[in-house]
Amino acid sequence: MSEETRRPRAPITESDILAWLETAAAAVQAGEVNAQELIDLLGEFRRASAACADASDWLLLAAREGGASLRQIAPVFGKGYVRAPAARLEKLHRQAQNSDQWLAILRHKQTA
Repeated sequence: MSEETRRPRAPITESDILAWLETAAAAVQAGEVNAQELIDLLGEFRRASAACADASDWLLLAAREGGASLRQIAPVFGKGYVRAPAARLEKLHRQAQNSDQWLAILRHKQTA
């Protein structure tokens, strides 16, 4: 098995979201979706967004554990400075010291 086939992939991408959004917008413009359905979708997206943020936090912790420097991570945060990932790590470390602990917290949240 090659290294490329073993690499985990994001379950959803920016282009997936945009494609879905274009389809949904067309349905809304055609009057095929009512306000309550939009509110229900909004709730689903808010929960999915929170789950993506949790996954992002896990990846940040795992990258640091894997030896990534804050300077390497900083561009992913959209800044050339290390303050953003450093501040996020500091906040995360108040709850979990490593990615395994963070995953355990997420599992607990899921079952609670």
